[in-house]
Order: sequence, then structure tokens, then C-alpha cells
Amino acid sequence: MFKARGWIALVLLSALALPAFGQSFRVQCPGSTITHPVAAANNSEPTYTGPTVQALGPSGYLIPTLNRNGTAVNVNGAIKCQQISGGDGYASMGDGTQTYMFSFGPLSGLADIAAGLPGTEPPSTFNAFYTGAQLQPGEPATTDGSPYVAPFTPTFTFNGAIGPVGDQNVSSPTPGGVTARATAVVAGGIIDDVTITNPGSGYYGPVTVTFGPPAGAGGQTALGDAVVTNGRVTAVEITFAGEGYTNTPSVTISAPVTDCAIASAPGTTCNTGHVDPRQIMDVGVMNGNIPAPLMAIDEDDEFFLTLTNVGMIMRPDLFEQHTVHFHGYPNASAFFDGVPDASVAINIAASFTYYYLAPDAGTYFWHCHITPPEHLQMGMVGQIYVRPRQNRVAVGGSLYNALVAQQGDLRTACNSAADILCSNPLPAGGSASNTATRASGAGKYAYNDGDGSTYYDVEYPLQIHGFDPNFHVVGMTFNPEGFSDMKDKYFLLNGRSYPDTVTPGPLETQSSDQVQHFSQPLSAIINIPAGKRALLRISDLDVTEFQTLASLGIPMKVIGYNAKLLRDQAGNNMYYSTNSITLGGGESLDVILDTCVTRSNPADPSSTCTAPMPSGTYYLYTPNLDHLSNDAENFGGLMTEVHVM
Repeated sequence: MFKARGWIALVLLSALALPAFGQSFRVQCPGSTITHPVAAANNSEPTYTGPTVQALGPSGYLIPTLNRNGTAVNVNGAIKCQQISGGDGYASMGDGTQTYMFSFGPLSGLADIAAGLPGTEPPSTFNAFYTGAQLQPGEPATTDGSPYVAPFTPTFTFNGAIGPVGDQNVSSPTPGGVTARATAVVAGGIIDDVTITNPGSGYYGPVTVTFGPPAGAGGQTALGDAVVTNGRVTAVEITFAGEGYTNTPSVTISAPVTDCAIASAPGTTCNTGHVDPRQIMDVGVMNGNIPAPLMAIDEDDEFFLTLTNVGMIMRPDLFEQHTVHFHGYPNASAFFDGVPDASVAINIAASFTYYYLAPDAGTYFWHCHITPPEHLQMGMVGQIYVRPRQNRVAVGGSLYNALVAQQGDLRTACNSAADILCSNPLPAGGSASNTATRASGAGKYAYNDGDGSTYYDVEYPLQIHGFDPNFHVVGMTFNPEGFSDMKDKYFLLNGRSYPDTVTPGPLETQSSDQVQHFSQPLSAIINIPAGKRALLRISDLDVTEFQTLASLGIPMKVIGYNAKLLRDQAGNNMYYSTNSITLGGGESLDVILDTCVTRSNPADPSSTCTAPMPSGTYYLYTPNLDHLSNDAENFGGLMTEVHVM
């Protein structure tokens, strides 16, 4: 512990970005953690009924409490994982121009990303082994499968991490392992303390702690968990102290398991995060995406994001480090923020796993923070959004009461009377005026609104970006670039300019390695069933320009700004309707497009639409006419279509 604290202090005091020395391409995606202790429950989102019930563990931090059956009480969220590469690639513009990029690419969730979905996966998916044919250079979702034909049905469906190799799982106990021993102290009929008499050795797998039952009738047997450090049992946490102990019970700790910390039968292989670097390089080199791989998590999730720096084959003279900076995202520690002065930087041929505990819901974005103007302009930008707890309220449950219950979670509690920075107050009028219940069906909410006002049926992330082709040519050939001369000439939605914005499915680009890559996987078409509501998650990652988007025929209702619900401290919704919005670089907006003229209950956006808008094609475009161009061409640029069907 002393060494870890000293090292972090050294990082925080350093004036330079510290490289991740001594690393490899290893990835991390635990099946369980202190916050999410039950591995079987961490692959899906549980229903939200209230804040996680926690207790202070013997190590001094809060842990979820367990009931008498040993199951967790109100543990919310799950575990999500993703791996990305930092390197280079090419992209194709609407006029056919191919441009070189510094860029991030996918190393997990490849099939989902190729289909325009987030590549964020639960442990059961992320830790699966690839069993298909030998991976070839280039993204397997392109090289292993038929060409794209709408609707997208690729034969490549693997969404796990690329490269993990199985470690042999051995039987237990193994030679050299020593079983730990402990004794219990009883006070007032319950177990008051547990003392470790022998910490044992060789504990690298599941460890169980069993207490003897009370001697008296009607008592309850205590429960506990072992704390393992460097293969030794260092403490026993009492999760249930029991009842009716008139004697000192036995404490039994299971034999050491020197396997790979994932329960499986002896003789099988399991995933420890060890990887074959050849597979990572085959897939990751020249595999950059614009926008960078899409990420999506839910409030209360623990997110493990591994960045693997594969280098840049087009600029082997550049020893570029990369980081991930979640813009506007409230990290618990600056060490994971990606800002060079207070964080870690990842060298070529190394991986680093960032850890995040998902904060307030909203639309965020992320980018590299090493020489950010250059790396952003060159394409190292992506989007991440956080879904609200309100999506997990049981159907028919009160949304207002669910938001009241959230005030018991100190991470996200919001008392506008005491905190002028409260970002999500209870809606005005109290429970009597806010009777909305969780809607049935596939609809969701953009925020924890408590009144159902941010309900939507379909959602679309839209990332605005622009680039200067001359700057990119200089970046491919020599340094330094002329920052003072930087001027965007291509204007992009999800990495595409019109008419490519309305091309369904991923766009392929043949790069200098003579291999097709999914350079622009995310379409910008907006399809809305007539009478339904669409949430547009709009972010601007431009370096040099402000950007304006206008909607023809469908008003835009702005409900969120920079990942904050538009609501004043008194609880009044400050949403506004407009036909155009303007963003600068580093800003985001949440916008609702409602294709219903009249609903059966005007106060409930999820109610039946009695008068839908006419079906047809509408447009989302920029009224800045010089941004409706593909460099020298007088068409293209920042425009896409909205299809009401």
C-alpha cells in the first residue's frame, strides 16, 4: 500500500506524461469486483429499486452487504469492458478522397461496431475466446464474411477481445500451496471478529469461507468472504455476523487454487488477459476508425477500457504515445483522466486499462490528450454516453419515487436547496404533479427526469467533426504541422460527409496495406417510425470551427447540454424547441425529434400517438453554406436525412 501511494504521488507531482513502463498487450475484464461481487449477475443490468446497500469493510472501504443467503443486496449496474487500439488508418470522403489519420480502432466488439452499435461488452462476451479461422490482417468483420448488404447480416459475429490466449487451469490444491487458517471471536451471540492464524499461499482462484453453525436451536450461521493479497489470505470480511453463537465456531477456508481466477474445471483453459500480440497487430494496424469506437455504459457500471498502442505503420519514425481523455466526465481519480500532466501515457507495444465507475447519465465524448490539437484534428475522437438508472425502473413503477430513492446514493445525490451545482433536481410540483410511470416496451429515457419527459423510442449518436486535408498530408509526411494555417475543408457527421452520411452500414477504405478496413462504421441516417420520438446525442469534436445543425420540418427539443439535464434548481424543465442548434468544439447536446403531432395524453411522451407526422424524408443540415461542401466541391458536407417511416 505504501509503495502504491508513493508511486501515485510521484505521478501527480510530475510535470511530464509518464509512459506505462513494463507493460504488455495484456487486457483486463474481471468477472467480479468488490463493487460487483457476484460474477453471475454482472453480465446484465438489474432492475433499479434503490441505492446499493453498503457497509464498511475491514480494509476501510465500502462494500455491498450480503443477506443471509449470501446474495448481494441492491447491487446496481454491472461490469462492462472494451479494448481499443491507438494507431493510424485511412478514411474516405464523399468526393472519393482518401485521407490519412491518427486514430483509434476496435479490438473488441468488432461485429457490433461494424453494425453501428457500441462495442462495450459484458465480461461473458469480452472474455470469450475466438474460435474461428486464423485472423488475417485487417478487421475480421471485413475479411471474414460476405460484403455488406442491408440489412447487415455478417457471418463474423465475434464480439470478444481480439488476441486473448487461454491459460491452463490446474486442479487444486496445487503442490506448494498452503491452506490458510483462522479463528473466530464471539461476542453477544454473533461473530465479532476473525483472526488469521496462517495466511496460506497459492490463492489465485475462488476462495470460500465457512463458519460452523451455532450450537443453539434457531440460530443463524454466519457468512464471510476472504480478502486475498498476493496469493495469501490477509483478512476475512464478516458479511453476516450470525445469531445464537454460544460457542466459538470453526472457521474453514478452502484450499488454495493456483489457477486463473475464473472458476472452471481442472484441465480446461481460462482467460487471464494474456494475449497473442500477433493477432492484435494483425487486426489493429491501419485499422483506425472515425469516429473512434463508440462506447455506451449504464449508471452504476464499472467500465474497464484497455487502450493498446500498436504504433503507426505510416509514421514509424514517430514514437507517439496515446491516452484516453473522457471530456467532461467526472473521473474519481486524475490518474485515469488521460491529461498528460497528471496521468499516464501509453507507449507503443503496451496496453493500459482505464477504470471508470459510471457517473451521471448523459452524452459525453472522448479523445487522445497527447498533443490534443494535432491528434484531435487527425481523427482521435469518439463518443461515449451513459444511460440513466431510470431505464431500469420496473415497468409501471413511479419515476418520481425512483428519483427520490436516488438521493440515498451519495455519488449522485442532488439536493438543490443545499447545492447550487445540483445537476438533476427533482421535478417541480412533487409527487402529486409527477405521476409518470416506467413505460412498457423498448422505449427509454435520456436522463433521470422523474417525470418521463426525456422518453424516446430510438436513439442516434451524431458526432460532428471537420478536418483540413493539407494538415493531414503534412502529418503523414513530416513534422511539424502548421497549426496557424489549419482550416477545415471537410465537414463530417459520424466521420462522413454527404452523400456518404445516408449510405447504410459501414464504409470500407483500402489502406496502404492493401487491405479493406471499416474506416467509418457509424451511419448518420436517422430512421424514426411515424409517431415515435428519436433522441439525437450530438457532440462537436471540431478543432477550428463552430458548427450549426438545422432541422427542416421536425422541431428539435433540446433537453440536455454537456451531459446535464436542462432543469433549474427549482425543478422546472428548461427544455426549448428550435429549428437549429450551434455547438463549439468540446460541447454536446441531447435533442428530441418528435414525429407525433397529437398524443392521447399530451403530458406523457410515451402515450399513443393519435396524429403522426406524414411519412417521408426530412433533412438535418448546416445553414453555413460553406460547410455544405467536400473541399472544392459545392455539395456534401454537414448534412444527413431523417426518414419518418
